Amino acid sequence: RAFNRQPVWKRIAIVFAGPAFNFILAAFIYALIFLTGNPAMHPYVTPFGQDTPAVTAGFEPGDRIVAVNQQAVVSWEDARMLMLEDYLRSPVLQVEVETRNGNRLERRLDLSGVALLKDEGDFLLRSGLEFWAPEFGVSISQVMPDSPAARGGLQAGDRILKVDGLALTSGAKSFVDYVKLHPESPIELQVQRDEGVVTLNVTPMARKTDEGTSGYIGAGVGEYVPEHVLSGLTFTQYLGPVDALVRGVEKTWQTSLLTLKLMGRMLMGEVSIKNISGPLTIAKFSGETAAAGLPYYLGFLAIVSVSLGVLNLLPIPMLDGGHLLYYVVELIKGSPVSERIEEMGMKLGMALVAGIMVLALYNDFVRLLN
Repeated sequence: RAFNRQPVWKRIAIVFAGPAFNFILAAFIYALIFLTGNPAMHPYVTPFGQDTPAVTAGFEPGDRIVAVNQQAVVSWEDARMLMLEDYLRSPVLQVEVETRNGNRLERRLDLSGVALLKDEGDFLLRSGLEFWAPEFGVSISQVMPDSPAARGGLQAGDRILKVDGLALTSGAKSFVDYVKLHPESPIELQVQRDEGVVTLNVTPMARKTDEGTSGYIGAGVGEYVPEHVLSGLTFTQYLGPVDALVRGVEKTWQTSLLTLKLMGRMLMGEVSIKNISGPLTIAKFSGETAAAGLPYYLGFLAIVSVSLGVLNLLPIPMLDGGHLLYYVVELIKGSPVSERIEEMGMKLGMALVAGIMVLALYNDFVRLLN
């Protein structure tokens, strides 16, 4: 029997099966990650900037987040997810922290005056919070080909000791800020490479930004943290089979709801459309997570699977959600939607999907060029 001749409940079940499989797959992947070991970071934070919400709230370097609005936090990812979820409900968060001397304190993080989601990027950084690690200097994580850093002799793995004769003690951000302030001006760098120390001269190229002209050397930098210290900041979370499955379902549900909320805020103009990504960005993150390790790659696949499931359920003609909308209307009125309405809906759906694809590709190319 033809599909359109099947009872409406059967058509609903068949169409819903596709998106449902995306959610089932994501839950299974998350469960597998927790079962085999989920690499995580302890939720240590540090405030930065001037008059940012985190600085105003009184956060101090080394604070460990214990709870967000009385919801327990185990890892850095837990803290990020809970803070984003609660921010979408109310911009004022009650964050319980444990200070470096062991005291439990309540920090009132007021985000009402900050447009955290108006641009792409990490919302937590706009609140003035970032992951904390003891500062032992700055290391070079990567060097772009034919960049000022490459021409100056910098290599991935170099540890920067001094900049223009001054000891570098305040972290990667201060180094980046120093480079930005010296476009087309030679900078002398003293770096530790393997067992020796070498002196290099790097001239940042000038680049136009919203703030004016700034220096750029084309190198990725990060905090240098010895391995024995880093091991104290990270841990591996293991769960038994039943707990892993429950956690997998919970995380799938949590991610699905968050995706829907962000889509809704995007329609209202509260979340930047720059966050929409296409195949180029997906391929980039796929490669990066694969290089980082299997758990990270699996987590990325789970997020993609959830996103596809949510997207497919949107009530847009041409998508599964559009077909389900027609079937619900058919259940209510007792007869199928007219062919004319279906045809108009299909054209509208194709236009919407095509527009989203064009926007996603545009965002991809802008990221690539930048």
